[in-house]
Amino acid sequence: MTTKPQPPGPILVPVDFSRHSASALAWAAGLAGRLDATLRVLHVVHDPESEPGYYSRVNEKGELQLIEDAAAEMMAEFLATVIADNPDLPSLQSLEKTLLVGIPVTRILEEAAHCDACMIVIGSQGRTGLSHLLLGSKAERVAQLSPIPVTIVKADRKDDDE
Repeated sequence: MTTKPQPPGPILVPVDFSRHSASALAWAAGLAGRLDATLRVLHVVHDPESEPGYYSRVNEKGELQLIEDAAAEMMAEFLATVIADNPDLPSLQSLEKTLLVGIPVTRILEEAAHCDACMIVIGSQGRTGLSHLLLGSKAERVAQLSPIPVTIVKADRKDDDE
């Protein structure tokens, strides 16, 4: 009697709503379909020093939204766009989404352990030079510290002008 192999743990895809994250999510969705794995999309809510006010949004009453509420709306809009742009990737239809508050690299690694992820797929903005030295790369830090495989995906070259 042969037993069917168990599907791997989820593929964790941390996103920052950039085109690099969209490319990483689409790439991970294709892989998830081939591996029979689920997708878990993660956004870590924080107010980055490099982009203060990134979450500044005003609600319909003209009031600033709580950072978590704004991030949840941005996540929904981001996922709707990625799903609409990739109708041929059925694993996007059943993904799990998570919002956590904290320091991105730390929370990404914690979530990977918590959900028993089989790998992490993360987008890279490809910073170089002074900005890389000053800010570092979250993707690079995750790859250095992760006990599971990490794939770093860059946006398509045709998008470099954006």
